[in-house]
Amino acid sequence: QVQLVESGGGLVQAGGSLRLSCAASGRTFSRNPMGWFRQAPGKEREFVAAISWSGDNTYYADSVKGRFTISRDNAKNTAYLQMNSLKPEDTAVYYCAATASAGSRMYVSARRSEYRYWGQGTQVTVSS
Repeated sequence: QVQLVESGGGLVQAGGSLRLSCAASGRTFSRNPMGWFRQAPGKEREFVAAISWSGDNTYYADSVKGRFTISRDNAKNTAYLQMNSLKPEDTAVYYCAATASAGSRMYVSARRSEYRYWGQGTQVTVSS
């Protein structure tokens, strides 16, 4: 059974930092792009960041660019999202995801439809 399990969420004051982890099991995703999405109450799930399987290419939503960093450790089958300078508007449930298909070493995607495997989400709350 394929599982993605997020951890590291919590409550933090504005300006603070959190590091989310996404541990995969059941299969390796070392040749699959991975991404992070988030969903705030009453809003659609939105793209946050993506990383190619090689780790050589990353892509960010404008709202988090310069504050968030996505990374991965293929040996551990784990992806990360380092979040700095957090703002109240970053409050959401954060989901990690992996694509079904392998891509080129530089391929990344911001499209939800390309991600087949999803974690259960971890809550991030930023207080003002």
